[in-house]
Amino acid sequence: MNKFKSKNKIFFHQQLTPYLFLLPALLILGLTVFWPALQAFYLSFTRYEYDLTQTPQWVGFANFRRLWNDAVFWQTLGNTLLYLVVVVPILVVAPLVLAILVNRKLRGIHWFRAAYYTPVVISMVVAGIAWRWLYAENGLLNQLLRGIFPEGIPWLTSPRFALFSVMAVTIWKGLGYYMVIYLAGLQSIPDDIYEAAAIDGSDGVCKHWDITVPLMKPYLALVAVISAISATKVFEEVYIMTQGGPRNSSKTIVYYLYEQAFNNLEISYACTIGLVLFLIILGLSVLRLSVIFKDANS
Repeated sequence: MNKFKSKNKIFFHQQLTPYLFLLPALLILGLTVFWPALQAFYLSFTRYEYDLTQTPQWVGFANFRRLWNDAVFWQTLGNTLLYLVVVVPILVVAPLVLAILVNRKLRGIHWFRAAYYTPVVISMVVAGIAWRWLYAENGLLNQLLRGIFPEGIPWLTSPRFALFSVMAVTIWKGLGYYMVIYLAGLQSIPDDIYEAAAIDGSDGVCKHWDITVPLMKPYLALVAVISAISATKVFEEVYIMTQGGPRNSSKTIVYYLYEQAFNNLEISYACTIGLVLFLIILGLSVLRLSVIFKDANS
């Protein structure tokens, strides 16, 4: 009987010990992530604005009806989707090309890798201010293009160019990060496969199309989903460079959420926007998990 109790005690400790180690992290996540998320979900069904000392008033789906009829919200959602359509394909393809270039065994190649990765470690605040100077009316870009465009290009002051100018900064900032992910995948491909392909006549650019791309499909899917989630949540670039202007042409859904919550103090409406954003990111996350499981089972 004592031996049976001893075995149960050991088994109980073995099962409980991992959760005891996880308990501090779970408590921190509960207080800083899960509980605020539940509060935001509740506030999206209430009216809580301007005088934040008052108790939230339950209004049901009134905020969602307002959101449905909000032209600015649909414009910001369209800007966010445009961000996805333009930025994600570039961040999937361009870093792979860059990774292939720096995957060669050349003298001093580590310096090139470090140079390409440098934008990743630069603060977005610093990068945004620097690019805003480059985009200025008398900035470096307009000075270089003065011969072609004498009056300069209104990079950040024209509704036609503002959003795409911000996209360029996002792409510049993310190239090195996704290059490192691809580089890890490329270095896991044995050289014997390329040598065998060369014997069969697949060399040069063809070997990458025949071998690299098929073997890098899990990494391509990973980068596509990560970059899509990051593009959906873009905020710093817009805040620093354009403040959502001109005429909301560069305003994204996250910046609109920030504007409603902190500028207009419409907390409940901001929570409603946040809930919609959460559902979008959840869909992208589910897509990522389905791709990972599909690759694992194939």
